[in-house]
Amino acid sequence: MITGASGNVGAGVLRALAADDGDHRVVGICRRPPDQVPPFDKVAWHACDLGEENARDVLDEVMTGADAVVHLAWMFQPIRQGQRLHRTNHKGTAAVLEAARRAGVPHVVHASSIGVYAPAGQQPVDESWPATGVPGSVYGAGKAEVEAVLNRFAEDNPGTAVAVIRPTLVAQSAASASFLALFFDPLVPQWLIRLVRDGRIPLLPLPAGMRVQLVHADDVGDAVVRILHRRATGAFNLAADTLTAADLAGVACARAVPVPATAMRTGVGLLWRLGAIGMSPGWFDVGTRSPLVDTSRARTELGWSPRLDSAGCAREQLAGLAEGTPGPSRALSRDRFREDLGIPRLT
Repeated sequence: MITGASGNVGAGVLRALAADDGDHRVVGICRRPPDQVPPFDKVAWHACDLGEENARDVLDEVMTGADAVVHLAWMFQPIRQGQRLHRTNHKGTAAVLEAARRAGVPHVVHASSIGVYAPAGQQPVDESWPATGVPGSVYGAGKAEVEAVLNRFAEDNPGTAVAVIRPTLVAQSAASASFLALFFDPLVPQWLIRLVRDGRIPLLPLPAGMRVQLVHADDVGDAVVRILHRRATGAFNLAADTLTAADLAGVACARAVPVPATAMRTGVGLLWRLGAIGMSPGWFDVGTRSPLVDTSRARTELGWSPRLDSAGCAREQLAGLAEGTPGPSRALSRDRFREDLGIPRLT
């Protein structure tokens, strides 16, 4: 059973399961089940909002006889509505775990993020690094709180195998429309992104000292399938190689212009407070202050390695952003996130 199966990571997990040799029966829940198109066409869908009171009935029904629960559901926006996020993310996770306990599900896999980690220096951190979140980030704090709930569940239910994935920014073209709404709408015009993609913007302002890792949704999906096959437990960092600001600008055939991160954060904060972009200062902090991660554990214990490097992820994502590639599900649609942010629908 997979929660949030119609989202960015969910699409990667479903593709990985479809490519796997195992005989899988997949049950998916989300707020609005997607159309029966790949990779969503081999799933038994159930509509469920984890933040609502009736979620218990749906969860009890779909978990009966389940071999594993993969909990991917997460509400990213609207950041300004903390109670709404808490209801879906914190209480929703607790509801999923309680349903898994009642049904006796033997394996739970939870999707966290590198945003759960406290800031670090320049060296990549392993899974033992403090999971207290980036200060000031609603997203990081939420991930840290939910991991604490998961840890208590694991302690109270020693017969259940519990695993956590901590991916960096998960890229794929199909998520481009949702990324536009999450971070750039309504201010940043798509024609400007097209100019960047086409190499017609020779200089790109980027945070000074920026270093970032990306990972493709299909590689995250591959890791989840490996965890399921091994009934693995514990946390697993998932990321490809590291890009500098110069590397990232090079994807667009441009040169990076280093700008102090504090100055960029001030600008982001002003635009966010004006409602011009969806990216809050806290989201900017996640992008610039989350540590690089060491993926040795996933490579050693799961035999996992990313098939697409970070530059390849960036190229695919930039191309999708430039074209506004429509998401194949409501969870990946631009209108869904514009609705959450109170931005008028596209016509």
